[in-house]
Amino acid sequence: MSADPGDDGHVRLLLGAYVLDALDDGETCRVTGHLQGCDDCARVYAEVAEASALLALLRAEDLRE
Repeated sequence: MSADPGDDGHVRLLLGAYVLDALDDGETCRVTGHLQGCDDCARVYAEVAEASALLALLRAEDLRE
């Protein structure tokens, strides 16, 4: 998976794929390194990871309601 982050040095566009382990090795290393030094992106990562974990709890019956 590859996303063009544009001129922004942050990795927010890659966080969803990072949470789902859908990045290539280079992108994963880039995001991991960036998260260690950027509190803003680390906060967004935590929110995306939490949302992903909550979605995993849904059952098909929940979606029909």
